[in-house]
Amino acid sequence: MSSDENGQRLRVAIVDDEEPARRLLREYLGTVPGVEIVAECGNGFEAVKAVSEVAPELLLLDIQMPKLDGFEVLELIEREIAVIFVTAYDEHALRAFDVHAVDYLVKPFDADRLRHAVERARDRMAHGPQPSLRQVAADARPEPDHLERILVRDGARVHVIAARDVDYVEARDDAVAIHVGPATHLKTQRLAELEARLDPGRFVRVHRSFLVNLDRISRLELYAKDSHVAILSDGSRIPVSRAGYAKLRELL
Repeated sequence: MSSDENGQRLRVAIVDDEEPARRLLREYLGTVPGVEIVAECGNGFEAVKAVSEVAPELLLLDIQMPKLDGFEVLELIEREIAVIFVTAYDEHALRAFDVHAVDYLVKPFDADRLRHAVERARDRMAHGPQPSLRQVAADARPEPDHLERILVRDGARVHVIAARDVDYVEARDDAVAIHVGPATHLKTQRLAELEARLDPGRFVRVHRSFLVNLDRISRLELYAKDSHVAILSDGSRIPVSRAGYAKLRELL
């Protein structure tokens, strides 16, 4: 493939669970000057691994994929990268993409439309920072009733944790420690962000630093004047603030 005017090739990764779609993207990219395909991924797990290992500058990212969808891929990527979303028509998502000035391809599309999207992405990369992928995903994804699983990046691995299996979550600076039985998983996310997506009928913020699964609470004990602790079924002792105690009194 030819290089662009500056001799710099744009490193692109293709992410789509359908082989014919990947083949078509590969064919269309062959008509775009200055592009190098550095990875082809058939699922979201492969995409997260590829971004870490081969450092593409641009993702052509399908949204509707099994296992991990495109928005979950963005949640797990730990660096900023340009993205062109590839999607079937979704009015809510397209509005969000327009707001954040990121490009998208609505299936089916032709080579000219792809070429135009790549050139727009290249131009934006040259003239300023990219939008936050996490914010783009948050605004574009359909709002589920409640989060049913939590994704945690651990090097090249991805842990998929069922929300119902979580015992409690603890704030640690700009991360959270998710406690599941004897295991603890660290995720770069603020406690308030995770709390907002979990079922409030199951998870309660009992302290500014702790979110607890109600099903795991064995009993409440007075710790000091106006201070309580929640004793979980595994023996863990979680501090409970005055406001947290009032919430628990209503729910237990």
